[in-house]
Amino acid sequence: MNKLAGLISATEKESRVILKTLRRIHDKSLAPPVYQGKIGKMNIVHVISGVGKTNASHAATLLIEKFSPFFVINFGIGGAYPSANLRAGDIAIADKEIYGDEGLLLKDGFHETNNIGIPLLKKGRKKYFNEFPLDKSLVKKAMKVIPPHLPLVKGGRGDYRIETGAFVTVSAATGTDKRAKELEKRFNAICENMEGAAAAHVCAMYGIPMLEIRGISNIVEDRNRGKWDIKRAAENCQRAVLAFLREGKA
Repeated sequence: MNKLAGLISATEKESRVILKTLRRIHDKSLAPPVYQGKIGKMNIVHVISGVGKTNASHAATLLIEKFSPFFVINFGIGGAYPSANLRAGDIAIADKEIYGDEGLLLKDGFHETNNIGIPLLKKGRKKYFNEFPLDKSLVKKAMKVIPPHLPLVKGGRGDYRIETGAFVTVSAATGTDKRAKELEKRFNAICENMEGAAAAHVCAMYGIPMLEIRGISNIVEDRNRGKWDIKRAAENCQRAVLAFLREGKA
């Protein structure tokens, strides 16, 4: 029996390229929308979660409980922190996910959940506070098989960068340069998003390996949507996911 890969994205806009190869499962008991099919030789179930941590947690739980994937890929767009050396259309791959705003806010500033003393997850002797490491073998394979010369959205650069590093998941998306530099420095991170840590949390609960791939839509700075390129980020990200699924043989 072929292994099944589970995919999670937040919105249809971040999923259109992949959805061309999959069909909606018309099961009224399944919410949010779920799609199924094959990409290359890989069986796929794809859930469009909705934006934010709760939606991502629900989608990951539904995916794992109903379909038992061998691994999960969370993908979509994200913002690059100022020092990450990434630009719109580039690809970021997470080596760990970090909850950016779970913890304590005291007079001397923010403290992570380990200062509370209660882990967000405990499995055996392993305690998880803000950080959830992602699967090293999937990250290594993604860096190996996703080529830097994929066809890009019209008008894009000839090549793009692929970087791996820590991602930060927040409930309130950063819209100031000051806050971006603060989070970047605190967590030594390259990319910000609103779902990844929650999906990684649920995958860790179930012992399911997870990979996270994001296309960079903007630099995290003083908010200016005129500088963003969501279309190119979303499509380049999906091309990277397709390359992994077709060539990774995970």
